[in-house]
Amino acid sequence: MLKTTLLNAVEAGAVQLRHYFNNEDLKISNKEGINNWVTEADHAAEKAIIEVIKADYPDHFILSEEVGEMATGSDTKWIIDPIDGTINYASGIPLCCVSIGVEQNGEMILGAVYNPFINELFFAQKGFGASLNDKKISVSKKTEVLHSCLVTGFPYTYLDMENGPLEVFERLVRKGVPVRRLGSAAIDLCWVAAGRFEGFFEHSLSAWDSAAGYLMVEEAGGKVTDMNGDKYSPYQKKIVATNGLIHDELIEVIHNRKLL
Repeated sequence: MLKTTLLNAVEAGAVQLRHYFNNEDLKISNKEGINNWVTEADHAAEKAIIEVIKADYPDHFILSEEVGEMATGSDTKWIIDPIDGTINYASGIPLCCVSIGVEQNGEMILGAVYNPFINELFFAQKGFGASLNDKKISVSKKTEVLHSCLVTGFPYTYLDMENGPLEVFERLVRKGVPVRRLGSAAIDLCWVAAGRFEGFFEHSLSAWDSAAGYLMVEEAGGKVTDMNGDKYSPYQKKIVATNGLIHDELIEVIHNRKLL
């Protein structure tokens, strides 16, 4: 039943994404920071998603990007990003998605990430693997960072820090490592899970950005930690997600403890 509701919820969100996409009259406002947009499509998708969940599970806890916490005493929490990649979406770039993770007793058990514009539905269930459009996926087999294709993202407000996002990006690119920036952490994680990228790292994410995607990577055979290599939680900001084979090396490169 949880799986059915999850899939219905991502589809309900996707209906709204399709409806508002490339609409010249799309209403856009800015949240805290620079270019931290929210659109009427975000709100419409979020409302549609929550309605589906509440119809089946009225007492479940909800954490969603725009409305925040709808706290209850339930041990099941739905973590929702109605549009991951809002800047892309509002700019008419079809690299964006609905992302929903389901957490139970503090453990992520289900995740779905749906990009309706390229018809890619990623799904993962704890202990049962990950899939893309119902076909099983797995991470890549490359073993060296130097020969990997990586993906990252940058916070809207850049914090000047040692081994920060721009430093690490430069460190890799100067050695010829291809590093992409797609604008959607959920898609980044799913593409690691599908073997398109060997690794993903980012310095500042929120729970709704990574909740579904990090389960996807783990269930596809990859590894997800914080930037120190410790156990990952979507409630902390820094993440490294890889095929597992380059994981330790990538962390060493991020901290400038290893030269490529």
